Amino acid sequence: MMVRDRQIEVMRGELQNWKSYLQFIEGEMAFIQKLLDSYVFEPRTPKLFERLETFKQHFTISKKERKSLSAIMAKHENGLGGIYECTQEECDNHYYEKHQGIKEKFTDYIQRYIKLKKEVYDYAGSVLKRRSPFTDVDSSISD
Repeated sequence: MMVRDRQIEVMRGELQNWKSYLQFIEGEMAFIQKLLDSYVFEPRTPKLFERLETFKQHFTISKKERKSLSAIMAKHENGLGGIYECTQEECDNHYYEKHQGIKEKFTDYIQRYIKLKKEVYDYAGSVLKRRSPFTDVDSSISD
């Protein structure tokens, strides 16, 4: 029985870490979304506009994936108590396999999210580099 308790504790600990990571991403996404929607990133060319719109669409999809993953994790966490209600081997394998499946989904999501975030940061960096701090200064001012 001690081994089973330890396994459940490990799974709960992993779930807590994953949920914490997803909560952090939720806040980060809100910030990036505001950044992308801000006037700073008003695209000056159709190509930049298309890229910006693509990022916004990908962020919308990523948000839905994050919410879905959070719901799956919550359901799994709530169901861990049921591990005591059936035969040890049958339940242990079922819950462990389910947990491993969630772990894979989480890992895949994080990899996709980091890739998306990197693309957005690269885009943001290129747009910000093009904007000179002196572009809005009155041209009649001279040295």
